[in-house]
Amino acid sequence: MRRLLEVCCGSLTDVIHALEGGAERIELCSALSVDGLTPSIGLIEEVRKMFPHLILHVLIRPREGNFVYTDSEKAVIYRDIHHAIASGADGIVCGALTPEGDIDTAAVREMLRCCEGHPFTFHRAFDVCRDPLSALSELKEIGVTRILTSGQQPSAAEGIPLLKQLVDIAQGSPIIMPGGGVNSGIASHLLRATGVLELHGSCRRGTLTTDPTEVANILQLIN
Repeated sequence: MRRLLEVCCGSLTDVIHALEGGAERIELCSALSVDGLTPSIGLIEEVRKMFPHLILHVLIRPREGNFVYTDSEKAVIYRDIHHAIASGADGIVCGALTPEGDIDTAAVREMLRCCEGHPFTFHRAFDVCRDPLSALSELKEIGVTRILTSGQQPSAAEGIPLLKQLVDIAQGSPIIMPGGGVNSGIASHLLRATGVLELHGSCRRGTLTTDPTEVANILQLIN
């Protein structure tokens, strides 16, 4: 099965550079300095207009900080999901936790309903949930498409033991997608050590924007 690199892009320039490097799917967000927030509708629409064949996943995160949301914040999330889909998003990246550190199952079910059948990635809120195996079971039952995770470690390389365990349990549903410090130096090892087929990274390699050469290097290594 073909392997895939999802490039995290925080601007239109990032998107352009990612495609120059050969990316086929991106996660579009804003404010990468705080690990990503919901991008503007204008940015979503412009990316969709410029690159109609790009697989465009959009991060929905209304603020920085934790992933425990008030009812009002959840209402914003649901509305933003609707608007992102209407603006051309092919998939949504989102998530929510309870104050105890468990999956907010009611909120995630509503997020999926708002996706209208489009793919849904549960983001790295997974990495701060208190019981990752229980969380995996809940997300599998809800029906999320994939989980973006570093294996509850600062980087995916450090999280390999849990990532491998998650892959073995999930059996492809949901897809386990490592993110966090993914670069051309670690990509091949991550694939071999965990059995994943998808990777996620910003591909900045010390630069302020996505580096098309780094995107190309990772793609060459994994395929």
